[in-house]
Amino acid sequence: MTEWTMDRWKYFDITHRFHVVCNPTSLAKIEELIGLFRLKPGSSVLDIACGKAEMLVRLAEAYDIRGVGVDLSPYAVRDAEELKRRRVPDSDLEFVTANGADFHAENTNNFDLAMCIGASWIWDGHRGTLKAMMDMTKPGGIVAVGEPFFTQEPSEEYLVAEDFSRDDFSTHYGNIQIAEEEGFAPLYTMVSNQDDWDRYETLQWMAVDEFAQNNPDDPDLTEIKTRNAESREIYLKWGRDGFNWAIYLFRKPA
Repeated sequence: MTEWTMDRWKYFDITHRFHVVCNPTSLAKIEELIGLFRLKPGSSVLDIACGKAEMLVRLAEAYDIRGVGVDLSPYAVRDAEELKRRRVPDSDLEFVTANGADFHAENTNNFDLAMCIGASWIWDGHRGTLKAMMDMTKPGGIVAVGEPFFTQEPSEEYLVAEDFSRDDFSTHYGNIQIAEEEGFAPLYTMVSNQDDWDRYETLQWMAVDEFAQNNPDDPDLTEIKTRNAESREIYLKWGRDGFNWAIYLFRKPA
């Protein structure tokens, strides 16, 4: 994959302009997930790598929760603040531009629900993320993590193209097994289907095309188009058939 020379958060802001949630999960599944949380009014919720904060805003609409969204991207935090203003202006939601690991260091046993949907790189993988979520969740609370998994043994060519190690991700079974080893009780899994993946990936192609049409003189355009083309090739050649994604719900022991 091309080395970064541009602001990566600008890149993701451009490529995810058409996404409501920045992961391969449909809105119907997100709505189902919201219902499964069954939170009480005033419950405290943390969303690490919250993106545009669609999850937090929907939780505020459904349960009147108190929430904190943390994201490294100033573009994402900008969008989150705007979404709150439009949909739940009186809600008790706040957004922090920070690294989730730094936020973790100052917050333990604070939240009824802690989420990290698709940013396990913050803690060097699924197990590290679960350990961090365990620290920040109240006894008996719920943890929700989004994590990819291999659906077949990846080829060396695929690993090199993605700059992955074989140990970076597990299988679906392995993701649940790791959580059990860390002391969690599995509650539910929401696995993406092919439509979910295709929507997530191909909306990025459309977003880059529109950006290129409207911003032909942008100094980062060559890198944006190159990275998008590389990502498209990797997805179509290997990822579409060999990689998947799930959101996992776990219970922390009381």
